[in-house]
Amino acid sequence: MSASDLTKRAEGAGAVGVPPAADRRSGPPGDGAPVTADGMMPLWAVSLDWELRRGRQVIMNGQIRDRWWFADRPASFRVVVARQLERRGAETVGWWDPVGGLTFPLAGHEERFDRLREGRPSGSPRTDGGADTPSEPAGTRPPEGHGNPQGAPDGEPGTARGRRGGERDRGRERLLAPRPSGRPRAFEDVVATVHRLVASPDAATAFVFEDVDHHLPPGQAESRLGYLRLRAAMTEAVTPHSAPGPAPHARNAVLCAVGDIGRLPGWFHLEDPRIAALHIGPPDPSERRLWLGWLRRYFNGGQDSSRADLEALVGATDGMAGWDIDSLARTSWLRNAPVRKPDRLLELHRLNVSVDPWTQLDRETVAGAAKALGTRVVGQSTAVNAVASALQAAFVGVDFGSSGTARPRGAFFFVGPTGVGKTELAKAVAELMFGDQSAYARFDMSEYQQEHAAERLAGAPPGFIGHEQGGELTRRVQERPFSVLLFDEIEKAHPKVLDKFLQILEDGRLTDGRGQTAHFSQCLIIFTSNTGAEQVQSLLEERGELSYRQLEAHFTRAVEDKFAAIGRPEIYGRLKPGVVVFDMLRHEHVVSIADRLLRQLAESVRERHRLELIPDPDTLHPWITDRMSDPGHQAYGGRQIRNELEVVRSAVVSHLLTHRPDPGSRIRVGIAADSTARVAPEGAWRDGDTAVARADEGSGPA
Repeated sequence: MSASDLTKRAEGAGAVGVPPAADRRSGPPGDGAPVTADGMMPLWAVSLDWELRRGRQVIMNGQIRDRWWFADRPASFRVVVARQLERRGAETVGWWDPVGGLTFPLAGHEERFDRLREGRPSGSPRTDGGADTPSEPAGTRPPEGHGNPQGAPDGEPGTARGRRGGERDRGRERLLAPRPSGRPRAFEDVVATVHRLVASPDAATAFVFEDVDHHLPPGQAESRLGYLRLRAAMTEAVTPHSAPGPAPHARNAVLCAVGDIGRLPGWFHLEDPRIAALHIGPPDPSERRLWLGWLRRYFNGGQDSSRADLEALVGATDGMAGWDIDSLARTSWLRNAPVRKPDRLLELHRLNVSVDPWTQLDRETVAGAAKALGTRVVGQSTAVNAVASALQAAFVGVDFGSSGTARPRGAFFFVGPTGVGKTELAKAVAELMFGDQSAYARFDMSEYQQEHAAERLAGAPPGFIGHEQGGELTRRVQERPFSVLLFDEIEKAHPKVLDKFLQILEDGRLTDGRGQTAHFSQCLIIFTSNTGAEQVQSLLEERGELSYRQLEAHFTRAVEDKFAAIGRPEIYGRLKPGVVVFDMLRHEHVVSIADRLLRQLAESVRERHRLELIPDPDTLHPWITDRMSDPGHQAYGGRQIRNELEVVRSAVVSHLLTHRPDPGSRIRVGIAADSTARVAPEGAWRDGDTAVARADEGSGPA
């Protein structure tokens, strides 16, 4: 069903469940009762009326492209404003925009404007050849079909030649006589005419300038002069003599309507108290109730829906515009989503995709997620099992009722020693779910240590630099709603930044500075932290060995103390079910990690030099185990293993530069008896030469 069909239906039937207009307030209440939306006008229209009666001019900004309820039917923003200005006494309402120029949305106002512009009293004829001006004085033209009267000489007034001569004379007089100028077209001429009219108390006038920010881009001298002229027209308007109703009366109105007030120069409206800004946000619950009551019959299953179903949809559509609600009714039919399941309907409407990657995962892959992730992240069975369980729950789609469907699919707080695989596990999850790591987005929270850094996540507020770009986090989720989001080293972020995550974890959404909402219901969110890791080395030196239970108790207490110290215990309360403590690297895991790094080194040699690099496990395994038995090295986890193997890589590089082995050769790398890294061709390995670096001079702690 098209929008025009819905509008025709609306014109013939009032809103479902809306009381008659006579029973509702359409203006400011005089008894202090709360103001709610009704079928007569939206709440922002009431605020506009109040601001005008306070003597201010108004810059309306926000959702000026939306539809609104006015006089018990949907109406455009332009119609609502024009009708509101007319009912408050404006005899002439004009509307300017960069495309149409000066137009008049209400019937009869164009003629009134022309009379005012020419300085003619109401009802007087026009003098510029318009429709209400006769082309000739009455009686000067003979009746049609009559020629030269019989007996009249040529050239006399009654002859044809005489008439033509008289017409030429009158045409010459009209050509030479001063004529009033036509209707203004250029912006400067329109502003000048408006300035003159609103400064006169003889007539009640109102003019709206829409999208003036696009016509006058900032940073140009011509734009600055245009804004100055417009502000002069706004501030020098007077109260007309014909102002209706009780005092206080509004001045002649000169209003602006822009989508984003941040695109206007700040001085234009901030330096004059006679100009107020009125933000037009999305419909509030009472306005959405009107929309949904009117559209209920057009939803899938709407005819059989109850009042409770309608109220559930009112709450679920928070933040949606009137046009969005109209589109929602269409979505319910396109996606076969009944109105009785508002969460499912909203999810399908917002994501606008036919394939849900969560449900498209291979069942066997999901069932074996723990094993697949365990091959990438060694020695972290507790963390791997927790993440695998969340993936399986997301795949099956089972939760506690429908209230949790808007929340992220999973939220984890990884904490533990450094270099044990926290970031690696997030990458592994993204690759398992989506087949590549591009669905993995990492946010380094050490870059968000300042209070103002919170604007980077959700975008700068209107009027600030970068406002139009939106936030880094919200933009990412809007572009890719199915993502794995990693917030690395969350303890380094400013507490104000942490507040952004409260709404994400609780409601599953975050609104950016542009007013656009990012929904996190299809995201897996992972926070990592090294809180408490600085004490691990001292604990190892004191106790010699730490069990996982001891390590878990230490890090859990450290995280609780951290959130209590920064005054954000409510964030920890939401994260507590997802807190996962990573184990330190045990001796049995050191060899596995070292072998994986050595395989990566061998692959690099094969790709670049077409050589076969063969690690010698008999010498490398005991050496790396001995190096990692030091408590100072254990505290740095897998990063320290890589640091220790750096001497092996250096020996390989030196051998390639010095000996330049032929492609296809096989070389072996290991540790000599004197703890030096040794590289040699496989045939000469047992000869005991080619020691190129001392392994006991390995790198210090990371």
